[in-house]
Order: sequence, then structure tokens, then C-alpha cells
Amino acid sequence: MGSMPVLNDEVPSEGDFDANRNRGEFDNITPEDFIHGGGSGHGNPPGWLGPADINRARHQMPIAYVEIVPVRTDDMGRISQVGSLLRVSDDGSIERTLITGRVLFHESLREAIARNVAKDLGDIALPMLPASLQPFTVAEFFPTPGLGDYYDPRQHAIALCYVVAIAGDCKPQDETLDVEWVDPKSDLMDKFIDQMVNGHGRIVRQALAWAGV
Repeated sequence: MGSMPVLNDEVPSEGDFDANRNRGEFDNITPEDFIHGGGSGHGNPPGWLGPADINRARHQMPIAYVEIVPVRTDDMGRISQVGSLLRVSDDGSIERTLITGRVLFHESLREAIARNVAKDLGDIALPMLPASLQPFTVAEFFPTPGLGDYYDPRQHAIALCYVVAIAGDCKPQDETLDVEWVDPKSDLMDKFIDQMVNGHGRIVRQALAWAGV
């Protein structure tokens, strides 16, 4: 019986049947390298673009993103709290937003979700990755105001949107100042959503509708 084919974007675990197959520049890369943004002592993993390179790419092509609505669930799996991040925006103001980040070259969607959650919430947030990679919606961000429901002045971005339950403790990382949680049925939920600009609030409403809240 012949060998099973392996998708080109897989990063093998040590026990995989083809773990020793030559992968060129990815030979020393592990899934953990993508989650933590490092490269087994070799710097950032392949596909990590510097500021000049990513700015050039943003002006030439759409960029693939994941956007994550973090939630807490009760014992029955129902959403009991919805999380949002407080960050300092480019103009120095405080903005409320969600977990977002690029999908790196040769990085699977699961790895992108895990890495971006760890980037914003810390390594012990313990995200419960979705069983299915089918997003609840796809948000297309344009750099031109009014062209669509979603706006990003930096780029044309295609964001696959997921609801991800967080089981661990959150420790804000990177550019995140704080993580705030709110009961989706409380009066504060609408206030939080209204504070999310450029379409992120719309994504939260779609997430709650998709989850039946």
C-alpha cells in the first residue's frame, strides 16, 4: 500500500510517518515555533516578513488573516462571557478590538489561531481550538472607507472569523493593554460592541447569532 499524501502546509510532529522527509528551510521548524513566533533558536520562522516587506505586500495583494472572538463557556458549553482587547491605536487613542493576525507562509489555520491567541492573551490562555475550520463568517477589509462593511487603512485583508473558547488565564501580551469580559446578555454588551470600530463590532454580533446567543 502506497504512502498517504501529506498537505504541503503541514508541519510534522515527531511521531508522524513522514517526519523525516526533507522540507528545506522548514526542516528545523516545529508547530511550537509558529505558536510562539520564534524558530527553534533560528529567529522568526520562514514567512515572517519585516516591516518593509509586509508594507510592500499590503500594497500589492490581499492579506490572509484570522479574526478570533474569544469567549468563556459554562459547564454546558454555552457562551457565558465575550472577551475584547484594549489596545493603543496608531493615533495614540485606546481602542477596543478582537484578536486578529496574519496567517504566515506555511502555517496552518489552526497554528495561526493558536499563535495569535498566545500573542495577545499569553501562553496559558489555553484556547480550545474549533473542531471544524469552517469560519462562522469571512470579513473582507478594504483600505477605502465605505467600500464595504469592514475597513482597514493599512491593507486589503481577508479575515476568516472564529469563535474560540478560552479555558485558561489571560495575561495581556504584545500591544494588548487589557482583556475585558462581558456577559453577552448584559447591557454592557451593546456598549462594548459600539466601541469596536471598522466592522469588528459587526463580527461580534455575527458570532453571537451563529452561536445562538
